[in-house]
Amino acid sequence: MFNRRNFLKNIGIGGAVLSTPSVMANELSTSTEFVTIKGTVSANGKGISQVSVTDGYTVVRTDNSGKYQIKAHSQAEFVYISVPSGYEFPNEKGVARFYQKIDTSKSNVQANFTLKPLSVDDTKHQFVVWADPQIISKKDAEELQKSGEDLAELVKTAPKDTLFHGIGCGDLVWDHFELLDDYISAFGKAQIPFFSVIGNHDMDLDARTDDFSSKTFKNTFGPTYYSFNRGKVHYVVLDDVFFMGTAKKYVGYLTENQLHWLEQDLASVPKGSTVVVSLHIPTNTGHARRNKLKEEELGGTVANRRQLYKMLEPFQAHIMSGHTHVNEKWEEGNIIEHVHGTVCGAWWTGPICTDGSPSGYGVYQVDGGNVSWYYKGTGKPATFQLKVYPKGASKEFPDSIVANVWNWDKKWKVEWWEDGIAKGAMEQKVSLDPLAVELFAGPDLPKKHKFVDPTLTDHLFFVQPSAQAKTIVVKATDRFGNEYTEQINL
Repeated sequence: MFNRRNFLKNIGIGGAVLSTPSVMANELSTSTEFVTIKGTVSANGKGISQVSVTDGYTVVRTDNSGKYQIKAHSQAEFVYISVPSGYEFPNEKGVARFYQKIDTSKSNVQANFTLKPLSVDDTKHQFVVWADPQIISKKDAEELQKSGEDLAELVKTAPKDTLFHGIGCGDLVWDHFELLDDYISAFGKAQIPFFSVIGNHDMDLDARTDDFSSKTFKNTFGPTYYSFNRGKVHYVVLDDVFFMGTAKKYVGYLTENQLHWLEQDLASVPKGSTVVVSLHIPTNTGHARRNKLKEEELGGTVANRRQLYKMLEPFQAHIMSGHTHVNEKWEEGNIIEHVHGTVCGAWWTGPICTDGSPSGYGVYQVDGGNVSWYYKGTGKPATFQLKVYPKGASKEFPDSIVANVWNWDKKWKVEWWEDGIAKGAMEQKVSLDPLAVELFAGPDLPKKHKFVDPTLTDHLFFVQPSAQAKTIVVKATDRFGNEYTEQINL
C-alpha cells in the first residue's frame, strides 16, 4: 500500500495541489532578541497555579497567583497553555483555541488566558479519534458530513453530562486546504471541542523545507505539538511528519525541538499516570512483517520511535495514530498503540478500509486512569465488531469460514460453534479480507482511485466446518469482557 500511494504522491498524481503561496526564508524570525511574554491564567477572576505555559521550546508554570513569564525563542510563533483538568477546553466552532499568536515586533507581550471551570467532574470522560478524513473534493466533503452526523448521534445518546472531546489524527484533507472548512463543519455537528494533528496531506507542499510546511495548518489550528489534560489523563499531540523539501517526500520523524519540549512537558506529570499521545504516522506497525519486507518503507513508521518510548517509560501510555487506513494494535510493556481505521475508509471508495474494517473511528471511555475502547463503524451500532464470511468467500482459503475482527488485539478471544457445539478457538492467519478483495483488487478497481489495494491484516480468523454443518456462530470477546456474536447459516 505504501509503495503505490507514495509513488503516486511523489509524482504529483491525486489531484492538483492547492496551497498557500511559497513561503520565503525571511518569514521565519531571524532576530536574536527574545520576546518577553507575561500573563496570567485565571478562571472567575482568580489565578490558577501550576499551569504549564510554553512557546514550543520552553515550558514554565504559573505561580500561586496564576502569573507566568517566559522568554520566547526567536523562532517561536505561539504562546500556549496545557489546559488543566477541571476546566473547559476553549474552542471556536469546536476548534480548540488554547494558544495566542506571538507578536514578534514587540519586545514585551502580554498574553492572558481565561478559563471556565467545568460544571461536572471530568474523572470520567470519553474521546474519539478521527483518523484520515482525507477529503479531496466537495463530494468527499458531503460524505464526511455523514460521519459528523454519526458522531453527533453518539454524543447525543451518551449518558447525561458525559464529557467528550475529539482528536483529528491527521490527513484532515487531501492537500486541498479550501476543504478545511468542510472538515471543521463535519466534526462541528457534534458540538464538542476537537484537537487536530498534522498529517502528510495537511502540509504546504510548495514549502522548501519542513520549517515552512505547516504554515496553513498553524493558521487554522495553531501549534503542531502541544498538550492538555482531562481528569487524570495527560494528552499530548505531536507532529511526526518530517517534510523533505522540494522532493515532496516525507519521513516519520520527531524533531529534537519536540522531544526537548516533551521532556519538559512530562516533567510535571506524576509517574504512573496515563498519557495519551496522538500523532499521524504510526510509531510502529506489522506492515513489514506481514509483507515479508526486509526493512520498513519510508514514511510508514517513526524512525526515532525508541526515543519516544524511552520518555514514556514512567507512564501508562496509549499512542493514537492513523495514516495506514487499517486497524491494528500492538502492545509492549507499558505502551499500547492504536493504529486506526479511517473515517474515509479506502479514500472514499466504499464502506470499508483496505483491511475490511468499516469506515469509522475509535471511541475511548476513560475512568480515572483506566481506558477502554471500541471501534465504531460509521452508521453502525457499537456492537458491530466483526463480520463473518461463508465458505468460498476467501480465494486463498475457499473451504474456510472467515471472521474479520477489526479491533482485535492479543487479549481478545475468537471462538466458534458448529450447530450449537463449542469448537474452541478459531485459527488466526495473515490474509486479505474477502470484501476488500472484491472491491479493491485488480488494475481497474476501484474506479474512483485505482491505486487502492486490499492489504494484508492480522485480524482474520479461519475454521473449516464439517460437511454436514448447518449453522456457524462466531463469538469474539474483547479484552474488557464484552462479547460480540454473528451467525451464518450454511
